[in-house]
Amino acid sequence: MVLLPGLVGVLFVLTAEARIGNSAESPFCTETKECLLFDLICETNNYEVRHYDSVKWVSTDEESYFMEVATTRAFKRLFKYITEENEDGSKIDMTTPVITKVKEKYFWQTGIFTLSFLLPAEYQKNPPQPTNPKVYLHETPDVKMYVRSYGGWTTTFSDRTQAYTLSQDLDAAGAEFNKRVHYAVGYNSPMTFFNRHNEVWFVAEDDPVCSSSSEESD
Repeated sequence: MVLLPGLVGVLFVLTAEARIGNSAESPFCTETKECLLFDLICETNNYEVRHYDSVKWVSTDEESYFMEVATTRAFKRLFKYITEENEDGSKIDMTTPVITKVKEKYFWQTGIFTLSFLLPAEYQKNPPQPTNPKVYLHETPDVKMYVRSYGGWTTTFSDRTQAYTLSQDLDAAGAEFNKRVHYAVGYNSPMTFFNRHNEVWFVAEDDPVCSSSSEESD
């Protein structure tokens, strides 16, 4: 199994909190103290397959034709949660990545976009409840993800292009995955203009496929 660079195997025997760890040695978690950790299962020239443990997030939903509009509104709402709008009045550190759940839709239809902030390790067991009724806590299950990385900015166009490209690669490889939903994943502040790292994720629905891959093992 493989973790983010610099992390040792002892993390595997710790609690779920340990799946959110120090970002210092990650090549793309460079702007927060903590980052979501993963196990690299295998990779090809076009995508990676990663395993993520179950973790808790704070989320909110927003409706719009365009992802940029929805995420801007949703980001402000979640930022208020981590700075003041929670029952404990806690100041919660920002983590990475920030993910947006994107449901498949026609271009002319409005969509519901779900933006989520990863809760830091210390808040994984007992996070403070939101005071805004539009904000909620939830836990994602243990999951395997097909991942494609890219640079620049995440927009409606770039996200759809990257998701389409990844889905085509997965279809060509004979992979089984949830085609109805994908995740737009970001690791940078809006104020970061260079060396940005973004990803698109699809949930694997069967044994992961990495044709012509270099596989990692214990």
